[in-house]
Order: sequence, then structure tokens, then C-alpha cells
Amino acid sequence: MNEFFDVKNDPEQLNITGEVMDRLKAIHPSTMSEYNEGDGPIVWILLIPTMNTVMNRFLKGAISEKQLMDETPTDGKYEAIYLCSASVLPEYRRKGMAKKVTVNAIGEIRKKYEITALFYWSFSPEGDLLAEAVAKEVNLPLHKRQSA
Repeated sequence: MNEFFDVKNDPEQLNITGEVMDRLKAIHPSTMSEYNEGDGPIVWILLIPTMNTVMNRFLKGAISEKQLMDETPTDGKYEAIYLCSASVLPEYRRKGMAKKVTVNAIGEIRKKYEITALFYWSFSPEGDLLAEAVAKEVNLPLHKRQSA
């Protein structure tokens, strides 16, 4: 996971603390989802439902990932989902497991909120492919934040 996420040295990225995890659970239980065969997670994903106004500010680079989380209330009327991160153990990669977990989590969130868009900040070609596959599967437009 650290090959793509350098939260300790990048203040733009969200550091997943206990407080952040509690806020995410308050937003929706499916914001943090995993696939586990009994010996710990094989796939772990993080999604942040938010409003279109917050999404658009993030996509333009006006706010950081941390600020996106800070500006997302726990009781909002969410319209977009930020595809924040996905981690898969190396021996399980390229089997569609991250896509399946992400699509299922988005489906659960859509039961409560009228989601109209997905967005992401790319750190790898694999991340691009996953985001595109998920957007196609759930039939939602996908927006990408360009790196500085």
C-alpha cells in the first residue's frame, strides 16, 4: 500500500486515523469495506460520499484530500463518491476482487443516497483501470483529479 500512498510525507493525502474511521462509519457503514477469507483482509477499499460542490473543489485542486474529508458532514445529502483508495494483497491482484468489493459498497451507499458521479485522484495505472471499470459497472460518470 505504501507504494502508492505516502500519507506520512504528503499533507495533501488523508491519513486514516481512528477519528477518520469513526467519521466514515458515521457517514455510511460501507465507506470502508473489505473482503476477508478469515486470516485478515485480502481487499480493503475506502470511499467517501460527499456533495458535488466539495467534489468540484477537489477536482480543481482547490482543496486537499484531507480537506475533502473535513468538509464532508456526517449528515449530508451526498451526490458523489470519492474513490479514495483500494488495497489488494499482491497474490490476489488482477482477479476483479477490488472491483467487486467497490461495486458492492457503492450499491449499498446508493440505497440511501442519490449518487450521480464518481471521482478519484490517480496514483497508478492500476488505479485508473479500477476506477474506470467500477464507473462502467455502476453506470456513473467518472471524474479524475489531475496531478499538480
